[in-house]
Amino acid sequence: MQPFGPFCQSCGMPLSQPELFGTETDGPKSEKYCVYCYKDGVFTQLNASLEQMIEISAKGWAEQDPKVSFEEAKVQMSQILPKLERWCK
Repeated sequence: MQPFGPFCQSCGMPLSQPELFGTETDGPKSEKYCVYCYKDGVFTQLNASLEQMIEISAKGWAEQDPKVSFEEAKVQMSQILPKLERWCK
């Protein structure tokens, strides 16, 4: 089965609804990043390291899904985030 969405290329969040997409400098929706990571063409967590973003993403996921512990989310995010566009170098 194919996972749903495109995914934010910074935090890995599924972009399942139009209001979840961030915005570019001149106003249109970003095709790559979520509203929490990207606003007006700039990363909201501009100076965040990959490790910090893993923590932020894991915390958000665990808070939204009671079936997932912070530690489980952190392990998953540690595997997913390094492969996303923002973090691939």
